[in-house]
Amino acid sequence: LDFVAIQDHPYQAKFLDAWALMATVLARTQRVRVIPDVANLPLRPPAVMAKTAASLDVISGGRFELALGAGAFWEAIVAMGGDARSPGEAAQALEEAVQVIRLMWSDQRSVRFDGRHYRLDGAHPGPAPAHAMQIWLGVGGPRLLGFLGRSADGWVPSNAYFPPAQLPAMQQRIDAGAAAVGRNPASIVRAYNIFGKITTSPAADPFQGTVDQWVNALTELAVDTGMDTFLFGSPDDDPAQAERFAAEVAPAVRTAVQDHRTH
Repeated sequence: LDFVAIQDHPYQAKFLDAWALMATVLARTQRVRVIPDVANLPLRPPAVMAKTAASLDVISGGRFELALGAGAFWEAIVAMGGDARSPGEAAQALEEAVQVIRLMWSDQRSVRFDGRHYRLDGAHPGPAPAHAMQIWLGVGGPRLLGFLGRSADGWVPSNAYFPPAQLPAMQQRIDAGAAAVGRNPASIVRAYNIFGKITTSPAADPFQGTVDQWVNALTELAVDTGMDTFLFGSPDDDPAQAERFAAEVAPAVRTAVQDHRTH
């Protein structure tokens, strides 16, 4: 496996704080990378989050990437003191946050930013991340997909909201955004959160089916839609399901995709 991805829903009473958990995972591992999936922007100021992310990257030797979300579950967010944002406001805040975070990772002595939702007034950036840390976005609307193509490093949608059939058209918007500013679309990570279960009996939904169904479905997503990273979530975070994915699904998908690309 390449990544451990941690949901960031601070309003879920049974969830540990995502950032404390990610720090613990990084401390107990040596190779795997960690991402918030995705960071809850309305409850986490981007300048402070940038410093936390950079700190985790330094402490782990460059094994942290930052994935951001514009927000959802607004009633719960407001209950914890966050702002209720319209879709347009949430999109604008996310765009501003990406700029703020990049400024806080810069080598400038002090930085300023005057946005509608966020401001920096002579803030001192630092520490710098240990590697060229990426910013991924968990977005789906046309505006933010275009912004992602222009300004971000990765895309991380979820099958619960965006089933496979919707991905190609969304990919095209990302690619168009990248092309508009002269970026190579292939440089953008295309990760897919897939919530499902590996079973012993075939099912109509491959994400509720056998190892073979999973392997075929993920290989098709990689070959036909360009998704290159798969993040697996199972009911109740069942360790046995994660072990099956790691041992039986992931290696077979790597082999199948490689075979397809070399023939």
